[in-house]
Amino acid sequence: MNLKSIIYALGAAGSIWVLTNSSHAADPTAPATRIESVTDSYGDLKVADPYRWLENAADPQVHEWSLKQDEHTRHYFDKIPYRSAMNERLMKQISAASSSYYGLHAAGNQIFAYYNQPPKQQPMIAVMPNSADPALAKIIVDPNVINDKGTTAIDWFIPSPKGDLVAVSMSENGSEDGTLHLFDVSTGKEVESAIPRVQYPTAGGSLAWRADGSGFWYTRYPGPEEGADREHFYQQIYYHKLGDTPDKDVYILGKDFPKVAEIFLANNGNSDAIIATVGNGDGGEFAHYLLRNDGSIQQFTHFEDKIVVATIGPDNALYLVSRMGAPHGKLLKMSATDPDIRHATLLVPESDAVMQTGGEFGGSPVTITKNTVYIRELVGGPSRVAMYDLDGKSRGNLPLPDVAAVYTVEPIPDGTLLYSVSTFLKPTYYIRYDEASAKASDTKLVQTSPVNFDDVEVVREFATSKDGTKIPLNIVRRKGVKLDGKNPLLLNGYGGYGVNITPGFLGAGTRLWLDGGGIFVIANLRGGGEFGEEWHNQGALTHKQNVFDDFTAAAQYLIKQKYTSSAHMAAIGGSNGGLLMGAVFTQHPELFHAVVSQVGIYDMLRVELDPNGAFNTTEFGSVKNPDQLKALAAYSPYHHVKKGVKYPAIFMATGETDGRVNPMHSRKMIARLQAATTSGRPVYLSINSHAGHGIGSALSIRVSQQTDVYTFLFDQLKMTYPAN
Repeated sequence: MNLKSIIYALGAAGSIWVLTNSSHAADPTAPATRIESVTDSYGDLKVADPYRWLENAADPQVHEWSLKQDEHTRHYFDKIPYRSAMNERLMKQISAASSSYYGLHAAGNQIFAYYNQPPKQQPMIAVMPNSADPALAKIIVDPNVINDKGTTAIDWFIPSPKGDLVAVSMSENGSEDGTLHLFDVSTGKEVESAIPRVQYPTAGGSLAWRADGSGFWYTRYPGPEEGADREHFYQQIYYHKLGDTPDKDVYILGKDFPKVAEIFLANNGNSDAIIATVGNGDGGEFAHYLLRNDGSIQQFTHFEDKIVVATIGPDNALYLVSRMGAPHGKLLKMSATDPDIRHATLLVPESDAVMQTGGEFGGSPVTITKNTVYIRELVGGPSRVAMYDLDGKSRGNLPLPDVAAVYTVEPIPDGTLLYSVSTFLKPTYYIRYDEASAKASDTKLVQTSPVNFDDVEVVREFATSKDGTKIPLNIVRRKGVKLDGKNPLLLNGYGGYGVNITPGFLGAGTRLWLDGGGIFVIANLRGGGEFGEEWHNQGALTHKQNVFDDFTAAAQYLIKQKYTSSAHMAAIGGSNGGLLMGAVFTQHPELFHAVVSQVGIYDMLRVELDPNGAFNTTEFGSVKNPDQLKALAAYSPYHHVKKGVKYPAIFMATGETDGRVNPMHSRKMIARLQAATTSGRPVYLSINSHAGHGIGSALSIRVSQQTDVYTFLFDQLKMTYPAN
């Protein structure tokens, strides 16, 4: 089908659906929204946008509209009698969990970690001895003291090699717009001047210390004096010498990188050089550079080489995860003194397991010690850690439960390492592995929770997608649940960026859902990385529709197996998962009774105009490419809302400081849905002025947002709130 015929199938006069000039909503309880239609042209494609004016966040009328929408939503929640009790329950259970530690960094015979201690609003940074005894931990940076409102968050931190200093990026109101601060570990006091513009949601931020601790390389964005169109692009590398003011910092590299470059810096304990990994936007292409202490710079991989991970070992060798002819990944090795990819040798061949990439929120996927290579691998969602000697001979796997995930593998100078273990039904804990004895032992780094899942089981079943692909479903249910088609069921999915949906503790919210009689299901959709790069590519760019078909097939399977029915089923997703929600409920409005979509993307024809949207073109495509435009127009949720359709009950949430997904997507989508739906079910939007994409939000905000989600679902699916 050509592009014109697609458009004529959607609406009249060769344009995507257009509203008449009316301000009355099909949802009579919703605030009225005026229509000021604008028409865009993409070659032969004419696209009408009735709510373009809602894109301008600086417009006082948009602010007023947002306040009315939020007031409308709050009025709904305020009328539900158990919302207050639900919020109290969730906060009490989350606050009653023990302190937790994550994001471990070993430095100077100490272990640095994020330290989370509910009910404090924000995680802190703590340091403890190599014994990993939390009783001996000391807090060195506490955002809750820096800002008692709870709106200052730590983006990331890196301790110096000696462990006497720690560099910390912090941002406000969930914006992820970070400034770098340097703290003295012994006193907890800030030293030196803060360095601005080191972190932003578009490309993140990073830092690597010089081995002698005399300075560090870090990422920096152009300042406003270089033009507003550059502020969130063109990330570059600078070097800071301790004792200098930031204006003396030296530019190192990056001016020739792509506009959407994403830089990650790491030295992995090597004394001679650090590695700069440069991503080409969000599409999974990487180039790698060696930055040596003598100031020399050497590029050793290019985007076309398909090297997705590079790390340097204490043996001064480079270890590379390659996807060249190996979509699951293979491990190569070459000398750091002669870093020519043509001279790399195969160390570990491709297997059925998938060698992980680092990802924005994952730990290092390849860890090298003096005698062992540790590779984090995926086996369809759950993960494992394979061990090899430095010549590639297998040493087995680190001990793990059957269905688990490992995010941290951190070597300790005493010849042991600590690794995290996450499962659906148990909070994260750490195991110590001794390389010499090959024995694993428990540590005191264990989180406890008042939430218990002893009566719950996780089963793994498979749905069949439209093209015959088998889609894994992780079904969380109470033991002995009756499959009669009447169970409330919440289906979750993501399907994008090669992100892996791996096991993680389900916590208080899922316990609440199960206690209300519900079943919770996570679908491992294409677009993710659970089965390698092929799995990702089958759900990206012009193949994005596969993701929506996978999710639809999952829902249909659950109905067929009598887990639930459309009248009892809801769906939930956020960010790229919000796009998934919008696409599925516009393509199959009858499938779900209710949908929760958080910080979602809905206008796929204008998403690339935002800073972070430009980074996403390597994942979604661009309207400038005819084939990609055709695909985007075919599923863009905002453009497929049709007047007179009975849509599910919809709850959307966004944050005003979101630098990853422009809140305008939620504003426009809600306005269009409120004007179109005839189901009689509500369409609500929550807008938080102190939150962004969800990262760095205060605990009270996160709990309140979670309460809204479950209150909405309980109410719409007519579930009974479990008082106990």
